[in-house]
Amino acid sequence: MEPEMQRAPLFLALILSACACASTAPSHSDDNAVQAASTAALQAAIHAPGRSAANRARDGYRHPLQTLQFFGVQPNQTVIEITPGGGWYSELLAPYLNASGQYIAAVPAAAAGSAGARRNAAFRDTLAANPASAKATLVALDAKSPMLAAGTADVVLTFRNAHNWVAAGNADAYFRAFFTALKPGGVLGVVDHRARPGTDLDTMKTSGYLTEALVTGYATAAGFVLEASSELNANPKDDAHHPNGVWTLPPVNQHDAADDATYQAIGESDRMTLRFRKPA
Repeated sequence: MEPEMQRAPLFLALILSACACASTAPSHSDDNAVQAASTAALQAAIHAPGRSAANRARDGYRHPLQTLQFFGVQPNQTVIEITPGGGWYSELLAPYLNASGQYIAAVPAAAAGSAGARRNAAFRDTLAANPASAKATLVALDAKSPMLAAGTADVVLTFRNAHNWVAAGNADAYFRAFFTALKPGGVLGVVDHRARPGTDLDTMKTSGYLTEALVTGYATAAGFVLEASSELNANPKDDAHHPNGVWTLPPVNQHDAADDATYQAIGESDRMTLRFRKPA
């Protein structure tokens, strides 16, 4: 299902064109030029005039430039984002990949007329409203048996979703699907709310916080190798112990009004940022 939209803005295409050029023996300066062009294209997406103010306000917690660079996302790649929700990252990734790559949003499959179907339609409309996202596509993902086309993606990304799969008992199926979807040498990037080491599984399921060991276990069982971890999205103010779990904190704010100042001072959750690789 591909939205019909106008062609990407010329300025973005020009920025990205440098990334498509390569010599038979690239020099260090060539690599620097390609990386500079990639950074410029990503910054253009982050600072695009049409980007929503609400999404911009969360940049300080999500660090999109540094996070996507940590995952090695390049503008000529095929990137699948798993369950993009309201489209916070899709608002960046779809334009960034539009000129020479491909952005694919894997959204939850939903019955016609259901609330889920309406959410998917709204997400599709959001993409369609942005001319810079002309090539973005959506695929439906069955939560009980998630399947993605084999060997098609350079990168698979998922932001704050793994805790839902753990709670539902289908995390292993998701990680196996990611492994199948990636080309040999491809990258899986995971960001999620981080529990303290040793937290028991029941607490993780109800709090929305996962240990890095649990996530790494699912990924390695599927065949991935943990390549690197980052503290980019860490929040030392968050101790991961709240009356309504991670949803106590912004942006959900499930707390008493009298406690608002306390939780606003903490901010959004402490998060792990993990980069896995499918062996070549």
